[in-house]
Amino acid sequence: MGIERTVADSKGKGFGELPNETNTKTKSKKSRRRQKKMPPPPPPPPTVQKLFNTCKEVFASGRPGHIPPPQDIEKLKSVLDAMKPEDVGVNPEMPFFRSSQGRRLQRITYLHIFECEKFSMGIFCLPPSGVIPLHNHPEMTVFSKLLFGTMHIKSYDWVTDLPADIPTSIKPSSETAFQPEVRLARVKADADFTAPCNPSILYPADGGNMHCFTAVNACAVLDVLGPPYSDPDGRHCQYYHDYPFSKFSVEGSSIPEEERKGYAWLQEREKPEDLEVIGRMYSP
Repeated sequence: MGIERTVADSKGKGFGELPNETNTKTKSKKSRRRQKKMPPPPPPPPTVQKLFNTCKEVFASGRPGHIPPPQDIEKLKSVLDAMKPEDVGVNPEMPFFRSSQGRRLQRITYLHIFECEKFSMGIFCLPPSGVIPLHNHPEMTVFSKLLFGTMHIKSYDWVTDLPADIPTSIKPSSETAFQPEVRLARVKADADFTAPCNPSILYPADGGNMHCFTAVNACAVLDVLGPPYSDPDGRHCQYYHDYPFSKFSVEGSSIPEEERKGYAWLQEREKPEDLEVIGRMYSP
């Protein structure tokens, strides 16, 4: 999954990093005695630490658009495949998974585990009927592990391999306002998934790079993005409307009628105003 970073100033923070060194020579012995000793933060669970260490290896290059080699993909996939809700300390009884009364879109919580320039780790907590709208993952390889619950996933990839007689982008006509063009996409997935199930993997141009998640019941999804979103680097999170193929007429299209359900038109949109994602720091 993975939408834009929701914890302010979180880049480079999280477990797995040493605290900044301080110059203790400039402090007097008296002031050091007065300082209250703070207990060290609790160590991350062993499975989370293993995930972190594996991500450091798999995303060592950290280049946008870079796809890790197959053996690294399998290594990270196997770590995620073995992870269970108790390994990260989440369960459906936690307050994050309670429905918000009177809201059309349910409030979603993102538990930030770690983020650096090369990868990010976090957990999305969706109450029943919670929706993460259709969005993209530019130049990213993304691993998503459904920890518990049932979730409907609909995902798309841009179409780039059709004959020249089939247009893959259309500018809708509108007399009232400018409308962004619609682009043709191929449906990658459109089904319910129930934990435990295999981790999903999407790539920069394949695997369902644009997807929408709808929680059938309370769901938790462990997300790994490499690299993460970055506005300064042009990796923005873009949202889309999706329309059936029949919504726009395409003259001379050679796509057979029975195959057209496997295509849709996507149109970029603003971030939904009623989408609310609350960011919290992960605490083991």
